[in-house]
Amino acid sequence: MRVNIKNITQKDEEQVIIECVEVTPEITDIYSYITHRGREIAGKSADGQLKSVGLLEVYYFEALDEKVFAYTEDEVLELKMRLYEAEQEFAKQHFVRCSKSIVLNLMQLEGISPALNGRFFAHMKNGEKLIISRQYAGKLKKAVMGGAGNE
Repeated sequence: MRVNIKNITQKDEEQVIIECVEVTPEITDIYSYITHRGREIAGKSADGQLKSVGLLEVYYFEALDEKVFAYTEDEVLELKMRLYEAEQEFAKQHFVRCSKSIVLNLMQLEGISPALNGRFFAHMKNGEKLIISRQYAGKLKKAVMGGAGNE
């Protein structure tokens, strides 16, 4: 596969062209990554300020006490959305549910290891370990290994 980068003078002329024989899951992933790269979400920080962060910076979403939080490397933002809404809205950006209360970003996943009773641990790039429940383990495995499962 050839990859070309061409410098241009005008920002409004920027574009990405994907030329392929067949649209494979890998091509779809590249397309999804490019089109959602600059997407941001807004929420309230612990000190009450309204802040926005890039979606790719989010490690996971967690529902606690009927509130949804987005966790980044160094911030926690409270969002005005339900967990199922985050799961649905960001599924194409590699977010997948791993338990009743957590939707994680596969792009921030470092690895998976077994835990007790058919559960697994999701090891995130920030060092956190999240529980993957049995109910969601198959879907997560399919998403990680098969490139699907988050459609």
